[in-house]
Amino acid sequence: MIQSATDHSMIHPDGDGDSHDQGAGQRFVHVRVLRQDAPGQESYWERHAVPYEANMNVISVLQRIAALARAEDGRQVPPVAWDCNCLEEVCGSCTMLVNGRTRMACTALVDKLLVENPEEIELRPMSKFPVVRDLVVDRSRLFRALERVKAWVPVDGSYDQGPGPRISPEDQEDAYPLSTCMSCGCCLEACPQYTKIEVVRREGEGEEEFAARRKAAFDHGFIGAHAISQAVLFNGHPTGKMIADERLQSLTAIGGIQMCGNAQNCVAVCPKHIPLTRSIARAGRAATVWAIRKIFDR
Repeated sequence: MIQSATDHSMIHPDGDGDSHDQGAGQRFVHVRVLRQDAPGQESYWERHAVPYEANMNVISVLQRIAALARAEDGRQVPPVAWDCNCLEEVCGSCTMLVNGRTRMACTALVDKLLVENPEEIELRPMSKFPVVRDLVVDRSRLFRALERVKAWVPVDGSYDQGPGPRISPEDQEDAYPLSTCMSCGCCLEACPQYTKIEVVRREGEGEEEFAARRKAAFDHGFIGAHAISQAVLFNGHPTGKMIADERLQSLTAIGGIQMCGNAQNCVAVCPKHIPLTRSIARAGRAATVWAIRKIFDR
């Protein structure tokens, strides 16, 4: 909600002439943030009000909340914690739930959000990952899935091996959308098969023991659309396909592609519009052929 500091009447940013009348006094954007002080602690709602400016995004709002360090009721509070880096939808670190929908905070524009909900903007951390603090979550499981499918092109040494295999323009055009994945986690947040796994360190448990137990827990959960799509990308690469069997083995292991329920939420929320369902279909066919071939090659 945007209010005037003089009459507190609601003003929409895209409304009539009153919304841009500087004589009406300072206008404010009202924000409700779900906060959590530390891992495992109880979460709580906190309201903030920041001066409205044209063309603000959610990151701009959070920066102003941090600068004010006061809640809407005037209490002095610690600044809200959040992740961001590039501010141009490239790094993938600022994913959060904005007005109940998973999206990138850097490209979530305040004017559009207030059209969805004129009363306020609601910010919550992603629900599929453990909360570190406020809007910051631990995405270790996301990156562990990329390790499982070996989402890279293996290189034997750093010496000059000459030019690599040529890739046709058609294959490049087909692969490029998959290469734009920024590991933001939007597809995982929207996926009903991808459920939260939070491993708590036991009393007296060593660092290595805890890391191994957490990795095992991650490997039993659904691998996710992002990892499946990256496996398809690198299995289609002339050099990357050298370990295609290893990737397919990971995709058919516990928590693999067989857990996908084809809800297609992933492709609906992907900020890069990656054809994730097409990748899942391709991976499913490749995994079926690989599994049948493995039976008869015994």
